[in-house]
Amino acid sequence: QVQLVESGGGLVQAGGSLRLSCAASERTFTNFHMGWFRQAPGKEREFVAAISWNGVSTIYADSVKGRFTISKDNAKITMRLQMNSLKPEDTAVYYCAGRGWGTSVQGYDYWGQGTQVTVSS
Repeated sequence: QVQLVESGGGLVQAGGSLRLSCAASERTFTNFHMGWFRQAPGKEREFVAAISWNGVSTIYADSVKGRFTISKDNAKITMRLQMNSLKPEDTAVYYCAGRGWGTSVQGYDYWGQGTQVTVSS
């Protein structure tokens, strides 16, 4: 069972930046496509970004395109999400997801515990 642990969340002002990290417990991570999702209070978990196992292919939700960048470091078995120009509507718990592909929550097998991102106006 692969474990995923997110870090890097926090409180930031609108227009600021944060970088989230997702550390995997096993090197099988290197074979996984990975993704980031987020869930705001009272809302369903939604897709943010995904990256192929080798980092070549990426997809983004329209709401974050041009502001967020997903990356994968197989040597360090870590995935990151660089978030720039943050908006209050980006406030949510951000989840790392592994071994899957696409924009659906059901498309991934492994999940982290989440990290809170709060953007103040």
